[in-house]
Parts: sequence; C-alpha cells; structure tokens
Amino acid sequence: MLISVFLIFSPVFSQDNQLSGGTDLNLTDTILLAFKNNKDIQIQEREITIAGADILYATSAFLPQINLQGTYTHNDKVLAPANIFSGYNNDNLVNLAFSESVYNGGFNIANLKQAKLSLNVQQETLRAKKLDVEFDARRLYYGLLLAYETERIAKDALEQAIAHYEDVRQMYKQGTASRFDMLQSGVQVSLLEPEVVKAKNDIEALKADLNKLLSRNVDVPMQTKEKLSYSLIEIKEDEFLKIAYLERPELKLKSLGVDIDKWGIQMAKSGYRPQMDILAGYSYRSNNLGNMFNESHRNWNAGISVNIPIFEGFSTKAKVDSAKARFAQAKLSKDNLVDQIAVDVRKACLGLKESEAIIKSQKDNIGQAREALRIAEVSYANGVAINLDVLDAQVSLAQIQRNLASGIYDYLMARAFLDRSIGHSILSLPSGTGAAGSKERNA
Repeated sequence: MLISVFLIFSPVFSQDNQLSGGTDLNLTDTILLAFKNNKDIQIQEREITIAGADILYATSAFLPQINLQGTYTHNDKVLAPANIFSGYNNDNLVNLAFSESVYNGGFNIANLKQAKLSLNVQQETLRAKKLDVEFDARRLYYGLLLAYETERIAKDALEQAIAHYEDVRQMYKQGTASRFDMLQSGVQVSLLEPEVVKAKNDIEALKADLNKLLSRNVDVPMQTKEKLSYSLIEIKEDEFLKIAYLERPELKLKSLGVDIDKWGIQMAKSGYRPQMDILAGYSYRSNNLGNMFNESHRNWNAGISVNIPIFEGFSTKAKVDSAKARFAQAKLSKDNLVDQIAVDVRKACLGLKESEAIIKSQKDNIGQAREALRIAEVSYANGVAINLDVLDAQVSLAQIQRNLASGIYDYLMARAFLDRSIGHSILSLPSGTGAAGSKERNA
C-alpha cells in the first residue's frame, strides 16, 4: 500500500489570506500560490484557449459558406448583339452565394482530428508545467525547513559551547581547570558563531528564492510553522512504473504526438484523392438600382465541382513520405521516453532507500550521542575526562543531528522526484493528511 510523504501543517491563517500574500504558508498554499502567479502557467492556459479556437476553425470546414455580395460596375460601352444580353452600362448586382465542400480527400477530417488532439496536447503540457512548478516549490520549501532545522542545531551547539566555556572558566578561577582548557573552550565558541550566521543567511536566501518562484518581491516576509518531518512509504518499483506509464504527462504527450503524426499521413494522402464541392447562387441584376428586385431581374445557378488529381509533380508523394517519417520518428521518441521513465523511477526508489538508511542510522545514534555528551561533561567536572572529550562529544552530537536533517531532506526530495517521475501531484491528497497506516516522524 502506498503511503504518502507529508508534513504536519499547523493551523495558521485562512487559505484565502495565505494565497493573497500572507506571511504564513504551508506547502499546499505555497504550491497553489506558485500556480496562480507563474507566468509560464498563465501562458500555457492561453495556449489551451487557442487550441479550443483551432477546433472551431477546423470544424468550420464542414459547414457551408454563405456570402452576400453587392457590386456596381460602370461599363463605358456594352456590345449587345440581337437577343444576347451582355450587360448594362450601369451594372448593379446583388448575389447570394452558397458553397459546400462535400469531399476533399479526407483532409478536413484529419485536420479536425489533429485539432482535437492538439487541445489534449496543450492540456497535458499545462499539467507538466504545473508538476515542474510543484517540484520547484517542494524543493525550496523543504530546503527552507532544512535551513530552519540547521539553524536550530547550530544555535543549540553554540549554546552548549558557551555553557561549557562558562563552566570551564569558573573551574579555572577555582584552580580545577587549566588555562589551556579555558582557551580551547573559548575557541570552540568562536568556531561555532559563524555557523549560526551562515544558517541565518541560508534561510534568507531560500526565502528570496521561494518569493521569486511565487512571483513576489524578495522582501515579502515569510514564515513556516512546520517542522522537517517525513513518513516512510512502501517502495514498490513495479507499481510506481505502472502509474508512470499511465499518468506521466510527457508520455501522454508522446502518445498524442504519435496520433497527430498518424493523421498527418492521412492529410498528406488527401492529395491523391478527388475533391468535390457544391456551388449555388441566387442573384438580382439590373441597370436601375431602384427597380432591380423583380422577377425579370432574378437569376439562380447551381452546380457541382469535381477535381481529380492526375499528376502534381510528385509533391503529394513527398508530403506522404515526410509524414510517414515523422510518424516513425514520433514512435521512436515515445519508446525512448518509456526507457527513460524506467530509469527515473529506479533512481527515485534508490534515493528513497539510501536516505531511509541514513535516517535510521543517524536517528538511532542521537540518543547515544546525547548520553555520551552528558557522560563527558560529568566526567570532566569530576576530573576523570579531559576537555577535548567534551568538545568532541558536542561536535559529534551536532554532526549527527545535521546528518539526520539532511537525510530527511533527501528523503523528501527523493519522494518529490518520484512524484514528478510518475506524474503525481501531492495536491490530489487531502491537505495535511497521509494515507492510512502512515506514521509521521520528525527530525
């Protein structure tokens, strides 16, 4: 059973407030705001409108064309043999023309099919762009949570170092600690202070990147109230691969491209086939505009036009050969993507396994590292251990905590990459919930 990675979302402002630019954002609101403001998504939405209009244009080829025409022509001389009408000096004409394409070799049918498929192409392209934006939003959001966790670890390590330095300084005053130990402890504090500053800068840099993704000013304040957390999923590569083959938008685009090129062959072959049109007209013609709408000036006509191609200089053959080559090319491109999807899913599963192993190993060691630091501090206070033992224990604890946080971030990103590889969006899940049986774990 698939168990989704998720974050616990604390109750914050209402969604409307957040999407309108509030400072408190959860992951879902971040993604939705990115969708709303992203220029590429807005452009692609217009492409869907254009594709819908193209369908209407292609449909118009099946409908009759009716035109009302009015003309006035002045002829200087009109040659009028006996009983033969050749026109008027002041020639007024009102004509209602009708035309209908009965058959044009299947070109119109293929063109309409391509237009409908093109609409699906634009819709899948929009979904692909949204998945790309969602992946970037998750990458920056998870990165921001990692930066907050890194800052917390750096502050804790600095506070521990300062507290130990004060203890050693008091012991030095009492004559129970050497000056070397005091200086060594002070140097440790100096080494940790830049790490806190760097962690703060990383947070601000990630906020700026995230604001840019949201199309907001980089100075817009932002706050997250979630902790870096994860939930393990059951890794079923075959199941993921089946989902990818069904849902990955890029694969759907390739399939649609194959279908479009298939109809392109039919469009090219229409040059071999006959064309038939129906034509009709109803008109009034007179030299007197005020007296032209009467029976004597009325006329009508109707006819059928048939065009059978005999020889067109091999142009149709060239079009057919080109269309067939594009069709074969589209199928090869689709097969190539199928292979790449399998590689992407395999990499995502390996990434999940690797980061899960890191998380488990580091999480089990945190308790031991804390206990080791406690023992080192007590032993040093009692003169059993040296100062370096305490400093090493502090560094080890901070390093294990950083490794755990990095492992959780890597796990979240591996899941984000898996979702992108199979064409899955976390917005399809209820906000702030996971599948039944998931158990959330914090850094």
